[in-house]
Amino acid sequence: MSEGWDYSENAGMRVMFVEEVQKHGVDEIIKEVRCIVGDAPVYLSFDIDSLDPAFAPGTGTPEIAGLTTSEAIGLIRGFRNLNFVGADIVEVSPPFDTGGLTSMTGATVIYELLCVLAEAINTSIG
Repeated sequence: MSEGWDYSENAGMRVMFVEEVQKHGVDEIIKEVRCIVGDAPVYLSFDIDSLDPAFAPGTGTPEIAGLTTSEAIGLIRGFRNLNFVGADIVEVSPPFDTGGLTSMTGATVIYELLCVLAEAINTSIG
């Protein structure tokens, strides 16, 4: 086991591989995340290389058989009403971005994240 996986396990992180999403489906993953997170503050960091390179080739570490954009958007939308404190998107690499596809995908992902964050802020204010 690598140092990174050891750190994740020792820190109490629940790491989910794409095979779990594909086997159990987005809805089941959302349920598990909600059970784990509860009302705790949430910071969501979206790594663009979790997507299949067919949807986001412009990253330093493309992963074949990654998430589809539909799965990613479904996950993000399924995280509505969590106690969000922030979010980001990482690993978009313009020099590797064929035809701007990764930038467009990244912009869509961050838009969805911003919608979830705005809703969380509106809920906490009103």
